[in-house]
Amino acid sequence: MSFYGLDAGKILETQARLAQRIEERFPGSGLGRLSRDLLGLSRDCAREAESLGRPNWPLRVGTGAVGAAMLGVVAYAIVNAARLFGEGNQGLGVVGLVQALEAVINDVVFLGIALFFLASIETRLKRRKALRWLHQLRAVAHIVDMHQLTKDPDRLLMPQDDTKSSPERVMTRAELGRYLDYCSELLSVTGKVAALFVQYLGDSVVLQAVNEIEDLTNGLARKIWQKITLLQGS
Repeated sequence: MSFYGLDAGKILETQARLAQRIEERFPGSGLGRLSRDLLGLSRDCAREAESLGRPNWPLRVGTGAVGAAMLGVVAYAIVNAARLFGEGNQGLGVVGLVQALEAVINDVVFLGIALFFLASIETRLKRRKALRWLHQLRAVAHIVDMHQLTKDPDRLLMPQDDTKSSPERVMTRAELGRYLDYCSELLSVTGKVAALFVQYLGDSVVLQAVNEIEDLTNGLARKIWQKITLLQGS
C-alpha cells in the first residue's frame, strides 16, 4: 500500500462502510439515502478521475497531425520568402519585400497561437469534465449541511416549547451526537473524493476548485463539531 497518493478503492471502501453504519443506526433515514447516493457518485468520480489521468491518444494524434500540417504551410511560406530574397529581389521592390516579410511574420505568430490552442485542447476538455463532477460534489456537501441544520443540541440542553413550524426532534443526546458525527464523516469523504481529480489531473483550475470544496467541507465540519462539543460538554 502506497502512502504517496490517495487510494480510490480505500476511500470507496470507507464510504461504503459509513453508509452501512448510518443505515444500521438510522434505518430509512434521509441521511442514509444521501450516503448511498454519495457512494454511487463517488464511484463515478473515482472512475472518471482515473480516466482523465490517461492520455487521450486519438485527440493527441489528431492535433499533432493538424499542427504538423500548419508547420508545413508556414515552412513553405518561409522557403518562398527566402527564395525571393536570394534572387536579388527580382520583380520586387522594397515594398514587396517588406510585405512578404510581414506575411511570414504573421504566419509565424498565427502558428504559435494555433499550436498553443491545439496543445491545450485535451487539458481544457478534461478540465470541463472534472469541473462538472466537482460541481456535483459541492452540491452534496451543501445537502449534508441541510441535513444537520435542524439538529440543534440547544433543544436538548435547554428544552423549549415548540411552535407549529418547529421540526420534529425525537433523537436522544447519544443519537444526536452520532448523527452529527456521521454528517462530519460524509463531508470529510466528499473532500477526499474531490481530491482524486487533482491526483490524476494536474490542472490549476481543477486544483482551485478542489481547494474550494475542501475549504467548504472543512468549514461545514467545524460548524458541526461545535454542536458536538456542546453535547459532550453538557
